[in-house]
Amino acid sequence: MNHSAYLDSVFGLEGKTILITGAAGGIGAAISKGLADAGAEVALCGRTLSKCQALADEITEKGGKATAHFLDVADMSTIQPCVDEVVERYGKIDVLFNIAGINKREGLLDVTEETYDRIMDTNLKGVYFVSQAVGREMYKRKTGSIVNIGSLNDTIMLGGCSVYGAAKSGVIALTRSMAIELAQYGIRCNAISPGHILTELTQVSWDHPTRAPWMRERIAMRRAGKPEELVGIAILLASDASSYMTGQAYYVDGGYLCGGAPWYYDTKY
Repeated sequence: MNHSAYLDSVFGLEGKTILITGAAGGIGAAISKGLADAGAEVALCGRTLSKCQALADEITEKGGKATAHFLDVADMSTIQPCVDEVVERYGKIDVLFNIAGINKREGLLDVTEETYDRIMDTNLKGVYFVSQAVGREMYKRKTGSIVNIGSLNDTIMLGGCSVYGAAKSGVIALTRSMAIELAQYGIRCNAISPGHILTELTQVSWDHPTRAPWMRERIAMRRAGKPEELVGIAILLASDASSYMTGQAYYVDGGYLCGGAPWYYDTKY
């Protein structure tokens, strides 16, 4: 048996076009490169076109297929033009990854309406309307997969993240709503909820003298996750291997939600 050919037939992304929002961020870039390595044509979308183009160049130099496109998910006027541009370039969109997201750590009693709107517009409203625009394209072909990015904060809350937690909780509810409405059109909708992943934006927390130990104590594997460790589940949900999976959130958290590191106990090991 040709094991490689079998795995390619199940998990391979050759010929699939994938639109990725927030493509040039820490998590976005890792997932984008992983999907391209698995054979997908990736449309890299984000607010900073130069970063998306640099990532596209990196992927194509290694033999992958990638293009860069401007998209600010918080600006509704940019969504349809971006989707139209990707469809014109590739002829279709098979998979959507809603990765764009922002946060600002601030106490609930301190949050301004401006901060609230900025976080909600990017993390929830943007997911909704990008999914709607891409979903209409998928509807035409009666097939597709939409993958949203949740968070540990869609299940457990952290101080100073009230708006972020509300938005990510909304993403999971939206994922389930999308799943039950769009299944009849052959469209699957799932979410990946990362735990504490080490990126350029989270480095400050992992360098913090009290915050870093606090996080490690609550993670069974006692370390931060790497963005690349999200690639496996991303390929699964983008591929035909997940053809009967929809409406679910998959947690990649190093064992945080299962209870974290155990109490100290006597053992010979």
